[in-house]
Amino acid sequence: MDNQFKRVTRADVAKHAGVSETIVSYVVNNNRYVDKTKRQRVEKAIRELNYRPNNIARALKGKNSNHIIFIADQITNEHFSQIISEMDKYAYDMGYLISLCANRNTEEFVSQIISRQYDGIIISSISFPEDYIRQFISARIPTVLLLNRQYNDLDGVGKIGTGLYTGARECVKHLVEKGRKNILYLDRISAHGHFSSMEDLRFRGFAEQMQESGLPISEQNIITGCKTPDEVVQKIHKRMQSGFAVDAIFGRNDKLACIGMRAVMEMGYKVPQDISVIGFDNSSLSQYTSPTLTTVEMQRKEIGKAAIEMLHQMIDEGKIPQLVELSTRLIERQST
Repeated sequence: MDNQFKRVTRADVAKHAGVSETIVSYVVNNNRYVDKTKRQRVEKAIRELNYRPNNIARALKGKNSNHIIFIADQITNEHFSQIISEMDKYAYDMGYLISLCANRNTEEFVSQIISRQYDGIIISSISFPEDYIRQFISARIPTVLLLNRQYNDLDGVGKIGTGLYTGARECVKHLVEKGRKNILYLDRISAHGHFSSMEDLRFRGFAEQMQESGLPISEQNIITGCKTPDEVVQKIHKRMQSGFAVDAIFGRNDKLACIGMRAVMEMGYKVPQDISVIGFDNSSLSQYTSPTLTTVEMQRKEIGKAAIEMLHQMIDEGKIPQLVELSTRLIERQST
């Protein structure tokens, strides 16, 4: 019995049309003269067998696969789903399909990406090692980075500044304008131990604006090392019970800000009367909390467009694009 899921090959088309595989190749690629009768037989066979060229095989022969991969730390995050939605609009119009993949941080993962012959790679990751990115560069795969951390001497890639550093500084400035002095920063949740350092642009923006505003910053001002949301809540409770008079919370994303808001409200504090709370990303969550959440909006449409245009330029022209810097917008709501 024939396998109904077996892929139709070029050899199957050739056999069905009564021609050689070379003739099928000429028709598919439309790069050689083929007798009208033979061309019609091949085209008929393609329709009847529902044949589609194998893009991976095409890539192995030096032709484009028309496939881009976006590697991100959190693929279930609303922020990344919105960015890839914007990327998809521009990618499809340019003839590309785009896939979203979670970062694995292993040599095997890098090897799998390289072997699959993607036309281009877009990366947004706090933890993906620079050595792995250099392997993509060495493999001559056009690569674009969404800058959420500081990279050291990494050339040969496209770079997009998404406004994280300046956006974080704006958050601190906003809280200071509200008279807040003891600001608590909520770092990312990670089951794999990937927490923020000064290379992280959101955290650096927070720390440097605190210093510039003349506010004290120490371990007391930072909740980090948490693997679960409950652990964040417990650490906030413990920090406040220890005597640290928190009057503002800055969550590195809206989810963390909401976790922080819940934690202090459980302790009887009022938001924003006692404690102001600010997030980052302008997720749908920020609009439906009570009180609604002050947050920072990134230019996702512009990020998606710039990433695809950069890759297209690298693929078509072989040139490294200039750095693109985008800004953010602070949206003030009830929580501050």
